[in-house]
Amino acid sequence: MRDSAPILIFDSGVGGLTILAEVRKSLPQAPVIYAADFAGLPYGTKSEAEVAARVCGLLGRMAERYQPRLICIACNTASTIALGMVREVLEIPIVGTVPAIKPAALTTSSGTIGLLGTGATVRQPYVDRLEAEFASDKRLIRHAADALVPLAEAKLRGESLRAGALTQAVAGLRDHPDARNLDTLVLACTHFPLLADELREVFGARVQLVDGAQGIARRIAHLTQGQAMERTQDDYAIATGPIASLEALSATLARYGLKQLSRF
Repeated sequence: MRDSAPILIFDSGVGGLTILAEVRKSLPQAPVIYAADFAGLPYGTKSEAEVAARVCGLLGRMAERYQPRLICIACNTASTIALGMVREVLEIPIVGTVPAIKPAALTTSSGTIGLLGTGATVRQPYVDRLEAEFASDKRLIRHAADALVPLAEAKLRGESLRAGALTQAVAGLRDHPDARNLDTLVLACTHFPLLADELREVFGARVQLVDGAQGIARRIAHLTQGQAMERTQDDYAIATGPIASLEALSATLARYGLKQLSRF
């Protein structure tokens, strides 16, 4: 393996930047390519078959072109649907991103946990299995909040969020009859931590926000332990769809160390 072989971080949009930020802390020397499937955004409103076909196809082509040492699917929706299929097709380590139900179950004091995800994520049997294994003695309230995805993307572009838009997107969870005891909130979409400040305003300081970014970064560090890494060029971002979607985020991407932009 080349010392310059990158870690490929893949997401439907910019949510995976929350994973990248944690990977930087664990592996500052690692070369990275960030891939955003803007042409396929949003995943949460697509069928399972559409998501699986798109993710498997794109990652197959990206793996062939960029020869990464590891791929991180930094998207809960894509991971809960397509992770197993991608692992069957590609012969390199694949790290998925799944709802952080286990740490949330260990964190909660009241036993009532909220879960915000896309519609496609919250209905997955994978989430059922996580709940059964780690939170069978807890109350898990799931809520589909697909509208948070474009809000997170808009925030990173520096746009002002429409008044009340975020509150409306999570109202079904906040106003749920069992939510009065809610003290822990799983952010089951990598876009959602980008809205952490706004979510704290809605749910209050007593509700702890939990996401899987740190755990994912630890897993990537473990799987690449002992590997030589050398950054021979600036890290960069690639995207499907119009390059303008990527260029609009150039200042933000630069803050994450992604200094080159190109279309895939």
